[in-house]
Amino acid sequence: MAVDEVDQVEHVDRIDHNEAPVLDALVRYRESKELSFTPPGHKQARGADPRVREVLGDAVFYGDLLASGGLDDRRTTGRVLERAEALMADAVRAEHTFFSTCGSSLSVKAAMLSVAGPHEKLLVGRDAHKSVVSGLILSGVRPVWADPCWDDELHLAHPPSAAEFERGFAEHPDAMGALVTSPTPYGSCADLPAIAEVCHRRGRPLIVDEAWGAHLPFHPELPSWAMDAGADVCVTSIHKMGSGLEQGSVFHLRGGLVDPAVLASRADLLGTTSPSVLLYAGMDGWRRQMALDGHRLMSRALDLAAEARAAIEDIEGLHVNDRDDFCGPGLAAGFDPLPVVIDVRGLGTTGYRAADWLREHHRIDAHLADHRRISAQITHADDAATTGALVEALRALAGQARRLRPAPVIDVPPSGDLRLEQACLPRDAFFGPTEAVPVDEAAGRVAAEMLTPYPPGIPAVLPGERLTDPVLRYLRTGVAGGMHLPDAMDPTLRSVRVRPED
Repeated sequence: MAVDEVDQVEHVDRIDHNEAPVLDALVRYRESKELSFTPPGHKQARGADPRVREVLGDAVFYGDLLASGGLDDRRTTGRVLERAEALMADAVRAEHTFFSTCGSSLSVKAAMLSVAGPHEKLLVGRDAHKSVVSGLILSGVRPVWADPCWDDELHLAHPPSAAEFERGFAEHPDAMGALVTSPTPYGSCADLPAIAEVCHRRGRPLIVDEAWGAHLPFHPELPSWAMDAGADVCVTSIHKMGSGLEQGSVFHLRGGLVDPAVLASRADLLGTTSPSVLLYAGMDGWRRQMALDGHRLMSRALDLAAEARAAIEDIEGLHVNDRDDFCGPGLAAGFDPLPVVIDVRGLGTTGYRAADWLREHHRIDAHLADHRRISAQITHADDAATTGALVEALRALAGQARRLRPAPVIDVPPSGDLRLEQACLPRDAFFGPTEAVPVDEAAGRVAAEMLTPYPPGIPAVLPGERLTDPVLRYLRTGVAGGMHLPDAMDPTLRSVRVRPED
């Protein structure tokens, strides 16, 4: 992404959301019968293995071409991507928008690096996704952790409060800004206007990891989205709740606290020089779809979610978490109803076993599973048939629950025991000398790796944190009960990678 693209809106003569610049350019490319002597080597499907073409279809290969020197000319004078980004910005009321084909995992790193540099401080919610922690490791930014609002009864973390960020700035006035995750994968939302006020009173920017909130700008009954709430930079995954392809991500910018040229250069530093036009096309088409018809589509999704929630709540042994469960003093400030979070504790089993049973017996894939919950996200793509199949599968699950008992005991500690001491920077622990020790000998040692139940991907242990018996017991019993730890050196957790002792 070139720095001179940041003034994108100035180069758009008119805003017409019937346009889809990337898709339109793909049509022109096909109709012109251009002959390419450039990558990609399959050359519009001609060289692709026929067996691959049979599975994927030729349309995938037709849309796979160079962004410059293919979709656009070598100097991008057609401003195809720039116009698509400007239309996206207008659709969601941002001042600047940048497309990324490396997922929000990259976008959030670019946003962090546009606010803080090596050894500078950044206030970060401790419920951040592992991609944020990866950004801290790569950059050397010094995190100042903002504790989430922890519900000890439900064993669930909600976004940190504005008061928690106020405390963080009071103790660390040299912090360069703040980062908060909202909505969480469970649908709970932060008080973004209040957190933005805390930041802006000090002239500091607020970054919102809103990967799960692509749909929020398009319906007034949904929680306020980050740009409307006063955030400076917002990262959104188009593929999670939108119609984009996997890895399609955008970051939006408003206000004057983050220089758009700096943000563009940080994204250029991290991003690929071979962006996928297919992903650009998916984001471009989704913007057009939502700009023209988003309110109707989201109204239907909200109605479907409400009906599904009511039907699931009537199933014995199941409880659908709602606003009353998640919101209130000391909890979340807002609630997105489209992630239908189902507590299965009343069935005497775990979310892990319930999710596995639904996939095996009904070909239903739950979004996430934990020690007591599963989640089924409803989007604008669903209809009465899909939600009906979900409800019927859950009824069958309740009828067969005795087969999933007794539930394995997963020892989730209280919130006070979950919070670990940050003994050194994540970067120093990750890249420094390490050794593997048996998990029974790891308490008191400083972790040199992330240990992340996935999904949703929020690390229980970060590099540089001092391990404790309660957290290790939680992870050991979790793995025994079905938890997945994909980033651990030893996913079975027989051993843990730690820093050598002095």
